[in-house]
Amino acid sequence: MTLGAHDDPTGGPADRHRFDVLGSETVYDGAIVALRVDEVRMPGGASARREVVEHFGAVVVAAVDERDRLTMVRQYRHPLGQRLWELPAGLLDIAGEDPVVAARRELAEETGLAAVRWSALVDLAASPGFTDEVVRVFLAEGLSDVERPEPEHEEADLEIVQVELDRAVQMVFDGEVVNASAAAGILALAAVRAGRARPRPADAPWTFASRAFAERKVRAAGDGAESEAETARPGR
Repeated sequence: MTLGAHDDPTGGPADRHRFDVLGSETVYDGAIVALRVDEVRMPGGASARREVVEHFGAVVVAAVDERDRLTMVRQYRHPLGQRLWELPAGLLDIAGEDPVVAARRELAEETGLAAVRWSALVDLAASPGFTDEVVRVFLAEGLSDVERPEPEHEEADLEIVQVELDRAVQMVFDGEVVNASAAAGILALAAVRAGRARPRPADAPWTFASRAFAERKVRAAGDGAESEAETARPGR
């Protein structure tokens, strides 16, 4: 099958198999991820267990100045045990926060920068074989300096560097940039600057945004409030 410019890649026959969830078990519920195991109906009538890592989702910012220099950060990432070249980024861990508002906040917190113009570059499913984490990379232009909060934890060791876009692209192909959202954001920006693509509005629909973990936390907060109310009732 060959897709044309206006074909919908998610379309298909209405009678295709439904991968219904027959049961689900939460194995771990942490601060930024949860692990659940779903029993899923497979074609042919059988079922299979699928492990799913729930995640808040995140925003990433490709911030470029008037000279088309990207603001990049180098940050320690404990799972890999190394400092990685990345774009400024952060979790969508504030309930109900608009993604572009989160992106503005993260840009200021990590780099001390604000931007006048915002657009959506690319949406990324981090590793859809086992996690629902989806990231949106924003393009931020018209930069200015703002006050940066006092950094904590890994961010206290953060290195901030302005990198020419062509150099950043080569860093991807040289294996110097291995963070997936940073690599995708850099290459997407290069495509835009070359006239091969157009960014979307900053508030463009986000069909695949991560939701399960945030909803889990909202439910847990609600259950906690109800428990506190029960305990405070007279006679308890």
